[in-house]
Amino acid sequence: MSTTPTAKPRVLSGIQPTSDSFHFGNYLGAVRQWVDLQQDFDAFYTVVDLHAITIDFDPKVLRQRVHTSAAQLIALGIDPEISTVFVQSQVPAHAQLAWVMQCITAYGEAKRMTQFKDKAAKGGEGAASVGLLTYPMLMAADILLYRPQYVPVGEDQRQHLELTRDLAQRFNHRFKRTFRMPEPYILKDSAKIMDLANPTSKMSKSSESQAGVLDLLEDPKITAKKVRSAVTDSDTHVAYDTDAKPGISNLLGLYSAFSGTPIDALVEQYAGQGYGAFKSDLAEVVADFVTPVRNRTLELLKDRGELDNILTKGAERANEVAQRTLDDVYDNTGLTRPIR
Repeated sequence: MSTTPTAKPRVLSGIQPTSDSFHFGNYLGAVRQWVDLQQDFDAFYTVVDLHAITIDFDPKVLRQRVHTSAAQLIALGIDPEISTVFVQSQVPAHAQLAWVMQCITAYGEAKRMTQFKDKAAKGGEGAASVGLLTYPMLMAADILLYRPQYVPVGEDQRQHLELTRDLAQRFNHRFKRTFRMPEPYILKDSAKIMDLANPTSKMSKSSESQAGVLDLLEDPKITAKKVRSAVTDSDTHVAYDTDAKPGISNLLGLYSAFSGTPIDALVEQYAGQGYGAFKSDLAEVVADFVTPVRNRTLELLKDRGELDNILTKGAERANEVAQRTLDDVYDNTGLTRPIR
């Protein structure tokens, strides 16, 4: 007796093209787990370029970073044969549904979003774009269009997913049940990587010094040098203690993440050897990882044909799914479907 295979539950996540290279924190904190998720889920992964224009941007740089981001996702293991990889702006339904989401969101709700308050504070709220205020509604549209069961999020995005769920529930109650209530798939923070030059701060592109940031696309020799120069502490005892020894603890976490060796085993392995041997071996492990990723990314960027073909196919599938949802939204709100 044959049985019908159960459809895989859907997940969706996105990454902004706001830098020339992903850093190790991006990979370990999110992308590596996306790679694992695609085996068991119907995965949609998007480069969210509409979000990238909420702050000052250069069109040529943005376009290059979109391609670079997509190429890195593929080089890091996102398989376009089993996952849908696409660019957000190639799916018009994102912007169309975002307007509907804005219209059912209260102004006070939007202003309470933590990231808006943080980013607006840097340049003054009066200078912040309206897009920066309303981008959580665009994020809600990004998610709800695909009716995913799960959304991989870190703790810093939990508030936005809660807003997405609130808006979905509000829409379903006010009009007609249209959206699935997405559940958070909380990404593990065990691989959180700190700045190598300031190990009490999270690795970030906004760091004052790039000496502590490991980029996936920089020369592996430079990456290895940064590892060997990473801040540790005054003694030379390899031990894991994030409070007393944040520097070497951060490096132990990095080593464990890329080698698969438990931290306790690494501590035992390097007992009595000092930081020099430890850092040298870690530099080699890191260089061995980034070299093929960098080579594959540059290969895709050199010959855009393969990359553009992947993104076109991804956008076609994304458009197909998103348009079905948008049609339901238009029907249920009294809007008129666009002519196609």
